[in-house]
Amino acid sequence: MLKGKDILNTAQFSIDELSLIMDTAADYEQKVKNYEIIRDMDGRVVACLFFEPSTRTRLSFESAANRVGARVISVSSAGSSSTAKGETLVDTIRTIDGYIDVIVMRHPEIGSARIAADNARHPVINAGDGSGQHPTQALLDIYTIRKEKGSLEGHTITFLGDLKYGRTVHSLGYFMTMYKNKMIFVSPESLRMPEELTADFRSRGAEIEETDNVSEALSRSDIVYVTRIQRERFNNPEEYEKLKGSYIIDRNTINKAKKGITVLHPLPRVDEISTDLDDYEGAAYFRQAHNGIFVRMALLALVSGVR
Repeated sequence: MLKGKDILNTAQFSIDELSLIMDTAADYEQKVKNYEIIRDMDGRVVACLFFEPSTRTRLSFESAANRVGARVISVSSAGSSSTAKGETLVDTIRTIDGYIDVIVMRHPEIGSARIAADNARHPVINAGDGSGQHPTQALLDIYTIRKEKGSLEGHTITFLGDLKYGRTVHSLGYFMTMYKNKMIFVSPESLRMPEELTADFRSRGAEIEETDNVSEALSRSDIVYVTRIQRERFNNPEEYEKLKGSYIIDRNTINKAKKGITVLHPLPRVDEISTDLDDYEGAAYFRQAHNGIFVRMALLALVSGVR
């Protein structure tokens, strides 16, 4: 179903494809927990090309590739590749495509993943293209929601923080729409969800509410998805300083929220989630990060056609 396909954005998936990814991830999770040796991608090579800083995504992809038996070659920054010498992304991709079986790429430019896919014979997985999309994060997010809540439907989810530049919420919004979940958007006025995305979600049948009242939104939410105000997306440092810390979720906030609310965050956090929340039962953000390995194992195996 996914053999040979590029993974570029969340709007590309069908419900059947999502179910296949989730079920394959669950199977791999059980195998890893049982300390099974997995050789599904034995003999294959995965390129992890990260032209933008990353910890969780890069390491979880490399871990995932190793766990399914593949070998990994990598670029860990733009400065460590020939792009620093002026080579175009197109030429870089055309060259590396001859070395590997799957390309995983993070790049600061919106649309870069599409450029890579158009110039590669092998599958390309978008690990984040600027403030555009981050489909594998959204996939691990819904895998986490399914594990934490038991289902992917019938929830109210609040997206909180940087909704303008936050590619994770751009991607997850499509999945929440597919599964008929209500979305509440809470952000500073200058960091609202882009109008074109909100309009697209609504055209697909999404129920959306926009507010600046955090407490009221969380009193009705089953899930809150917190994002940091991203320093690297601001050209003006003063604008960042003005907006950072706009919303802080701590134990007191959650005590006033809907009982049993689940707290998600794509990480890294700065100050938007207080550490006093870490021992709260519904604080799922570190479990969420760990789930990335199983989802990325599933994606690598499925686009390679070994599963």
